[in-house]
Amino acid sequence: MTLSPGRIVGISVGALAILGIGVYGPAMLLGPLPAVAVEPVASAAAPPAAVALPLPADGASAVAVVDPEGETTTIATGGSTEAVPIGGAAKLVTLLVTLDSLPLAVGAEGPAIKIGPEDFTDYLRYQSEESRTLQVSPGESWTQRDVVRAVLLASSNNHADTLARWAFGSVDQYVAAANEWLAANGFATAHVADATGLSGDNVATAEELVRLAGLAVADPSLAAMLAGEAPVGVGARTVPDVIDHLADRGVRAITRSYTDQAALSFVFTREIPVAEGGEAVRLVGAMTLIPDYETLDPAVGAIADTAVDAAQPVDVISAGAVYGRAHSAWGDEADLTAQATRTSTGWQSAVGEAELDVDPFTTARGGSAVGRVTVPTPAGELASPIELSAPIDDPGPLWRLTHPFPIIGEYLAG
Repeated sequence: MTLSPGRIVGISVGALAILGIGVYGPAMLLGPLPAVAVEPVASAAAPPAAVALPLPADGASAVAVVDPEGETTTIATGGSTEAVPIGGAAKLVTLLVTLDSLPLAVGAEGPAIKIGPEDFTDYLRYQSEESRTLQVSPGESWTQRDVVRAVLLASSNNHADTLARWAFGSVDQYVAAANEWLAANGFATAHVADATGLSGDNVATAEELVRLAGLAVADPSLAAMLAGEAPVGVGARTVPDVIDHLADRGVRAITRSYTDQAALSFVFTREIPVAEGGEAVRLVGAMTLIPDYETLDPAVGAIADTAVDAAQPVDVISAGAVYGRAHSAWGDEADLTAQATRTSTGWQSAVGEAELDVDPFTTARGGSAVGRVTVPTPAGELASPIELSAPIDDPGPLWRLTHPFPIIGEYLAG
């Protein structure tokens, strides 16, 4: 049978139609959908502005949070950021370097340290210069614990030299060992020239001073002495706490001194209570080159008061807060909300923009976790999973069959 040209065309068109329907339909119905578009939005639950701790413009100051290991996170600085004279705060280096070499357990007496001619001569010399001293007599013995207490609490210059000579053989050998210790522990600009802090060549930045303070309050034996745990028993020495200052403001002084080069130098700590259920926060602060107590006392008091508010937890990420919007090509929409609340302290709240990290997806149930939101803080990143507020469903056969180009685009991209 001979086919006419028209019949051939009709058969061809029909075959192509059947083939098209047989291929096009399944391809569109089973083909890949385009990924949902994600648009970040500024959350209405953004954390409040960080609480500023008031530090004096005079001199050099810093305040830090310290953890139980002695690691500090600086939360405020004021005045000079350069290395400046630190006065009696240099005694912190004397104590830390000595205890690093010759540890002293809490409550232990440690070895006996005999007072020799050099020690007595130092006492007489510093006394004549009207520098801080604590009386000693040739031939008597002090325990390591009591010499350390004399350096820490009485800020005794003659005992600082005695401790350095006992531990390192001479003050010069101590100075060499101390500067090696500072360098090895990452103190880039801190430098000591003696064991007492009387030289103007004892220098550090305010941030380095709070690092030293953090190490001091983390040392169990020094912390016990600062807490007032005095030794008892026969032979226990009475050591006056001459550094104590502003205790009525909840502050525990760690060092307090005045020298011509460093003016007033004050290093302190305070434990800050937080709301019920939170852990207390320990602050350490340092000020040097402060001209007078009329400047120092109000500044420390203001820090002590403000820190209570600044330490309270604030929500950096709030559960249910919207951080983005998801849009599908077929019209489904959903909010991207945080699943969990993440908190930090007031001084660490407004520190960075929220960042969305959403895994590519095409469909998902409402409540599904599709990524996370991250906010940087000085203490590290805080993050929460991000979930969909509503489902993004498959668009169905009609949309698929009438919107071939998005699906073909995904085929080609794949």
